[in-house]
Amino acid sequence: MLGSNIIELEIVDRVTAVAAADWDRLAGDDDPFLAHAFLAALEASGSVGERAGCQPRIVLARAGGQLVGAVPLYLKTNSYGEFIFDWSWANAAHRAGVRYYPKLVAAVPFTPATGYRLPVLPILPGLPTLPGLDAPDVDRAAVRAALIRATREVADEEKASSVHFLFCTEPEKHALAGAGFFPRLSMQFHWHNRPDRPFESFEDYLSTFRAQNRKQVRKERRVAAEHGLTFRTATGAELEPRDWKALRAFYVENVDRHGGHAYLSAEFFEIARETLADRWVSTLAYQGGRPVAGTINFEKGAHLYGRYWGCLADFQMVHFELCYYQLIERAIAKRQTLFEAGAQGEHKLKRGLGPALTHSAHWIRHPDLAEAIGGFVEREAEAVEAEVREYAAHTPFRTADTGSGEPDAG
Repeated sequence: MLGSNIIELEIVDRVTAVAAADWDRLAGDDDPFLAHAFLAALEASGSVGERAGCQPRIVLARAGGQLVGAVPLYLKTNSYGEFIFDWSWANAAHRAGVRYYPKLVAAVPFTPATGYRLPVLPILPGLPTLPGLDAPDVDRAAVRAALIRATREVADEEKASSVHFLFCTEPEKHALAGAGFFPRLSMQFHWHNRPDRPFESFEDYLSTFRAQNRKQVRKERRVAAEHGLTFRTATGAELEPRDWKALRAFYVENVDRHGGHAYLSAEFFEIARETLADRWVSTLAYQGGRPVAGTINFEKGAHLYGRYWGCLADFQMVHFELCYYQLIERAIAKRQTLFEAGAQGEHKLKRGLGPALTHSAHWIRHPDLAEAIGGFVEREAEAVEAEVREYAAHTPFRTADTGSGEPDAG
């Protein structure tokens, strides 16, 4: 119950069935991916849909006609683009003669960034309340429980083998665990600004490194600069047509180089230019007037997210310059608190991105498969926590609190 209102649940097959303003009240101040425009761009471009094996089954919760909660849920016939992977689970199911697809995934497709997967109003202090729905009347736990129940009902209707909440928040993971989901730990590398005294410049940030690590970063930046390239950081609104064309080419080239799958269609880039330019950030390298390397990133509020990188020729250290150093400089200049540079990559550690736990939660229908997976994620969590501790002991910083110690030589 919400005050005197009953929670009404609905399943829709596209985010555009929801008014953008209503949806974005749920998305929060710092998440560009859960935003209506981003999810709508994936749909309109065909990046998600039946052809991609990733069809929206979005769960909505309303009270008194107002949208108060949702689940960005997708029916999938594959495990591509998830970054908290379950291929081994699918293979085990196949060997046991258990059907694994379709399954349901609560996530932003192709996006390994932590965010709300059970967003409920109000998710942040000071969030404007809706007319006729005062914040104190919102029983968030009740809404969240109703959303979880509805997700399981969708699994029954779709005959899905499982439900996976990927890159959810830690409190959401605990709520899901209480509803019978297996909690799972994974790890990424994230950059954090100093909470008490934000960095004033990249050199200020670099001053928190040990001398040897500081010298290494300066050397890498010097080598990148010696190619004679021009570096630029620009928002989508500042990019020129040649830049948009080049960024699409970089994306495809990098996917092909690694034998991957181009999840984002060409149409996505066209739509993004019109609807996501205010959240889009790219770092580019030019040889003369020609873009030769670049990145695709998104930002909102106090957070910056690195997503894609590509190049047309190999320039030593330019990857580090564009993917990390230029973006950390931007985060510092904008007083952003968090820079997530995407999945994988222990090489990020020496550039100042520290190990961070990421969370997911999983429900498996088949009891024997569920028992096996439940035991696996418990053992896996112990290994992940040990890995995080090991990485944390080898950061480039002089002290664990990112530079509160005394300067050393260099």
